[in-house]
Amino acid sequence: MGGDALDLQGHRKRLRSRFLASGGKGMPDYEMIEMLLMGAIQRRDVKPLAKHLLKVFGSYEAVLTAPKERLYEIDGIGESAAAMIKMVEASALRLSQAKILGQPVLSNWRALLDYCHAAMAHAKTEQFRILFLDRKNTLIADEVQQQGTIDHTPVYPREVIKRALELHASAVILVHNHPSGDPTPSRGDIDMTKDIVEAAKKLGISVHDHLVIGKKGHSSFKSLGLL
Repeated sequence: MGGDALDLQGHRKRLRSRFLASGGKGMPDYEMIEMLLMGAIQRRDVKPLAKHLLKVFGSYEAVLTAPKERLYEIDGIGESAAAMIKMVEASALRLSQAKILGQPVLSNWRALLDYCHAAMAHAKTEQFRILFLDRKNTLIADEVQQQGTIDHTPVYPREVIKRALELHASAVILVHNHPSGDPTPSRGDIDMTKDIVEAAKKLGISVHDHLVIGKKGHSSFKSLGLL
């Protein structure tokens, strides 16, 4: 084994030891990405590639949430490296979902917002998600009902209520994202929400809130006095 290979092995061993000792606390973003790439790219110094990913996408979060097609555009990122990055994103999403599923969401609101942001803030097209709650406001189901274009998702109140009845839900929280990044509700968002609230009320189903998720924040219909 040559000197360069020994140096690379030594560097990787030291990096792993630091990570295990600290759990990643205090480690710069490029080293966290380097740790991911090490698992997929065996015989190459991946520190330059990690730094390049951060430069291209702008942040650690943006690297993890980048579509795999965009990752493939980066020289040095193949199927194994892309899969490693997307696995971390999927794991983070599953962990955040586990914190709210089966829990009373109104008393775990921060965890709910964190999950919605992780699930939807970086999506390139609009998604309309429904969180279904039982009589104790425990989350019993989390479903994406519709996916649309970059600025529009068709939503049908009849389908929302039909699914709530199928799940024996007593209340729902509506969530959708704005790929533009601005979470300000549109006129269409407001009108659609009003239609769902009216349809739900006739069948005794409450609409607790409608959240609009953007890259840097969210809007709450309830907080804005729109619900």
